[in-house]
Amino acid sequence: MSPHPAPALTVVGAINVDLTARVERAPAAGETVADGVLHRGPGGKGANQAVAAARLGADVRLVGAVGDDPDGRGIRDQLAAVGVDAAGVQTAEAATGTALIVVDATGENSIVVCAGANAAIDASALGIEPGSAVLMQLEVSDAVVAAAAEAAGYLALNAAPARPLPAGVLERCDLVIVNETEYAQLPEVHDAPLLCVTLGGEGARLYRHGELVATAAGVPTTVRNTVGAGDAFCAALVCGLLRGDSPDDALSRACAVGAAAVADDASQPALTALDTYEVTS
Repeated sequence: MSPHPAPALTVVGAINVDLTARVERAPAAGETVADGVLHRGPGGKGANQAVAAARLGADVRLVGAVGDDPDGRGIRDQLAAVGVDAAGVQTAEAATGTALIVVDATGENSIVVCAGANAAIDASALGIEPGSAVLMQLEVSDAVVAAAAEAAGYLALNAAPARPLPAGVLERCDLVIVNETEYAQLPEVHDAPLLCVTLGGEGARLYRHGELVATAAGVPTTVRNTVGAGDAFCAALVCGLLRGDSPDDALSRACAVGAAAVADDASQPALTALDTYEVTS
């Protein structure tokens, strides 16, 4: 049994069906490749992070939207099966969101997202309990981001995809998570109370108001799919910090979880309890 209590976490974000074509080499502009193998599965940064957090041991509630269609109903069933509370998932008139993904033999990907129901979330009806710990991303509207930030007691923002933040949101953030590209695109987050910059296979760094407070090396692994790795990392880091892990331990475990995620073909990888991931010195 874990010595740590299960953190309670509300995740706000996009919910998609992922249509993934695995190919030896991604096509160039105007080119067709014919060796694709198609996989259909659940995805979306919000759903990915919620499922990862639940598999890592958190008590998770997901806020988002799906369509009144077979994909939306199937996603609700999948969320329930992994223990995610989907009572906050709205049903929109639009179709469930879809991501079209190409993954090459090295695990690198390119993605086109068709927002669908994700663009129709009613920001006035998120139902977030005041003071909740919230993890969210930027695949939903500014209105939803702002409303979730206003309700949160603890706010972790995965600022992806990078775009200007709604007024007042950054000031409410306790933790911001970006990759190197997003870090360069969003200089306004550089002085966040706690800022995590992920470095892919090189690990990650944690800064407090611009001062380096923790580093973690990457964990060697076989790369199969990078689509859900960042989401798994975010879930692990937030869960670790919420339950009281030191910044070093939380960052190290998050890197181990991210490595496990890239070794899995799925956008929602088969993770285990957070304490099963070894902390490296």
